[in-house]
Amino acid sequence: MTMTPNIAAAKAALSHIQMDEKPATIRAKSRDFFWYSPILKARLDHLEADFVVNPASEAEVIEILRTCYAHDVPVTVRGAGTGNYGQAMPLAGGCLIHMARFNKVKEVHPGRVIAEPGCVIRDLDAFCKADSGQELRMMPSTAHQATIGGFVAGGSGGIGSVHWGALRDLGNIIRLRVVTMEEEPRVLEFRGEELHRVSHAYGTNGIITELEMPLAPAYDWVDMFVSFKDFRESMEYSEALANEAGILLKLVSLYEAPLAKEYFQRVKPHVEADDSLVGLMVAPHSMDGFETFTARWPGARIIYRSDNVTWDRHPGPVFEHGWNHTTLRALKFDKSLTYLQVRYSYPRHIELVEKVRAEFGAEVLQHLEVMKEGGKVMFAGLPIVRYTTDERLEEIVRLHEQMGCMIFNPHRYTLEEGGRQSTDRRQLEFKREADPKGLLNPGKMITWDEPDFDYSAIYAYKGMRPAPETAE
Repeated sequence: MTMTPNIAAAKAALSHIQMDEKPATIRAKSRDFFWYSPILKARLDHLEADFVVNPASEAEVIEILRTCYAHDVPVTVRGAGTGNYGQAMPLAGGCLIHMARFNKVKEVHPGRVIAEPGCVIRDLDAFCKADSGQELRMMPSTAHQATIGGFVAGGSGGIGSVHWGALRDLGNIIRLRVVTMEEEPRVLEFRGEELHRVSHAYGTNGIITELEMPLAPAYDWVDMFVSFKDFRESMEYSEALANEAGILLKLVSLYEAPLAKEYFQRVKPHVEADDSLVGLMVAPHSMDGFETFTARWPGARIIYRSDNVTWDRHPGPVFEHGWNHTTLRALKFDKSLTYLQVRYSYPRHIELVEKVRAEFGAEVLQHLEVMKEGGKVMFAGLPIVRYTTDERLEEIVRLHEQMGCMIFNPHRYTLEEGGRQSTDRRQLEFKREADPKGLLNPGKMITWDEPDFDYSAIYAYKGMRPAPETAE
């Protein structure tokens, strides 16, 4: 179906809802952290929405979707834009819904919180702690900026995954309220199996307007760095620690030498170039067990703990050295770097990491996050990659896959290429039902546009706005 969007009519009809008019603001709100990838930066850097609208309620979201449907205007929804896959980039322009004003905490109960999608995760977590002594089970390293709706729509795990697993694992989302993009939008509530229709779907088949998320008891977590001269020992230590059922952890991150010395500015004076680090968040009541455990490892040296600071300069939260903050810290020092996202599954996780290290050496430095998959401890890799050419980066991805590693490719902007390179039938079927014109975040679900795509090359969405021609 060929459609011609009537941008002017949609803007006029929505003019009573808060909009951004300044070109610089529209451009800023049209961007996420796609630029972590040199491949995506070259393809997406020119893109921006035609207009940005800032709803403060579900009723306003419904009105926006109804209006844009009537005028064939594409709609992209975003939170804070902290995603790294181009999830929130409006490939076809149109309307961008910015959720920052839709940010109320509705209810807090034992073990759960109900909130609107625009709640900043740090603020939501702080509210729950003040209200009931509870905290969110899981959050990204960008918690000070990211929204809870954006995390569910585009995230996969984070701080807390060492204990609770991935975001989409059973029990880590309780309920989602979703609005469809039809002539008359419907409001639907999903639980259980139905959650997978819209979780980690990039807003391609419905707009989340309310979330019910699980909580856990809040603790004043002890941040720690433990150094090792031998990276394999640091992996074995981290795996064994995460398997100690009586020691409560919220984070176990591993950084191969010389990442800490090169890119962790406030850690740098306290480590040598050959020091690999383990970053930890340990519950205070587990510290005796943790210290006893660590004393059994001859190569382990505790160099920092937040409950007994001896450093001149506080390094900041340990979690802001992990997950994709590691990539961000490295990029501040060296723009030629990028990263991958790798799944080293149990029980071969250590063996696979060692194969990758032997193959690439310093070209791919290991940054690992310990998490659980099906209740088993394994590693999620976010290695720092020295970028030279697109072709070499693609070859590095292929070699990982040939060795048996699963790549969630952060150099692609579609759901399928950033995941398992296969159709998620639940998400596709719900898009057919909830977005019959295909106006929600177009270009991000390949199987909607090209069901026979073979993944032999990067997907090029035919509806993507071309870059403007530059004068010679």
